[in-house]
Amino acid sequence: MGNIQKREDGHWRARYRDPSGRERARHFNRKVDAERWLVSMESTKHRGEWVDPAMSRITVGDWSTRWLQGQSQLKPQTRERYRNIVRVQILPEWERVRLSAISHADVVAWVAKLVADGYAGSTVRQIHRVFSLMLDLAVRDGRLLRNPATGVRLPRPAKGEPVFLTHTQVEQLAEACIDYELFVRVLAYTGMRWGEATAVRVRRLDLMKRRIEVVHTAVELNGEMTYGTPKTHQRRSVPVPRSLVDALAEHVAPKLPDDLVFTTPRGDVMRNHNFRSRIFAPAAAFIGMPGLTPHDLRHTAASLAVQAGANVKAVQRMLGHASAAMTLDVYAGLFNDDLDAVADRLDAAAALARADFLRTTAEPGAVLPLDLGGEDAS
Repeated sequence: MGNIQKREDGHWRARYRDPSGRERARHFNRKVDAERWLVSMESTKHRGEWVDPAMSRITVGDWSTRWLQGQSQLKPQTRERYRNIVRVQILPEWERVRLSAISHADVVAWVAKLVADGYAGSTVRQIHRVFSLMLDLAVRDGRLLRNPATGVRLPRPAKGEPVFLTHTQVEQLAEACIDYELFVRVLAYTGMRWGEATAVRVRRLDLMKRRIEVVHTAVELNGEMTYGTPKTHQRRSVPVPRSLVDALAEHVAPKLPDDLVFTTPRGDVMRNHNFRSRIFAPAAAFIGMPGLTPHDLRHTAASLAVQAGANVKAVQRMLGHASAAMTLDVYAGLFNDDLDAVADRLDAAAALARADFLRTTAEPGAVLPLDLGGEDAS
């Protein structure tokens, strides 16, 4: 148990021992304040909620540096995005604030301010997520008892409708993207992400089996190109339509195994921004689809695959989603025809079963069920 003593200067000193046995003390002008503080500290000890006050005095600015240094598990592009969020949106508000001074109400007010400043719902959710991840680590490190960012109500992200091109529109777009016709067709019929398609090397093509092995993804960071693992950190095999096999074989014939399959006409690595502004956007406008993006070709691949009879699991594997649930979350509308087909098959099976039942019960010697509901029933 702790104790309280009056000092010669008139102040009251409250003392107790923390869970490790180390003595802790604090001075107060009034005895009642010392008693309240001591009761509070002893209560947190008994509940197992005691936190070292010295550890929670670190500022958000200093803690964010430690947190970012420990995010080695993230892909380079994600780590750079988190670093920018910390620098641009989190530190201007929280840099000099101690971890111990952050309240749930403060976080709620900050999120409301982000919304009022015009940030999109999805952006606000991402900013909050980064801040909450920082505070989660502080809890695990014994600097906070609980995460004050937990339970904050966040704006719903506005979901745009995916764009699905028809086979004819894919051909029109490909022909309009001069020098990149094959690249556009590959994106539209394999569903590879931009970084995955621009990182494919010749030795990853197996045109006999009509497969492309997705192993790496190209990422541009601060103007420099780097290569990492795909989004789900798992390699996958992507099917190639027969109509593209001969064109791909001719395209890579003069290349070496370690050469990139798709490059700029000068042989450089393709960069999304340059391709989109110089080639893709003008081509999309030319065919009457302004605002179309290269990522819409990934949506198109999913749509065309479903039209061809692919089930949700096949689409998931082709696109490299982590789960079928993720695929359904984005493309649930594409599978409505599947549900109609299931209902039709159930109807057909039920009708066949009824017909079989009536046929067998009508055979000589068959025992028919008694009808007790007619007028002649006795």
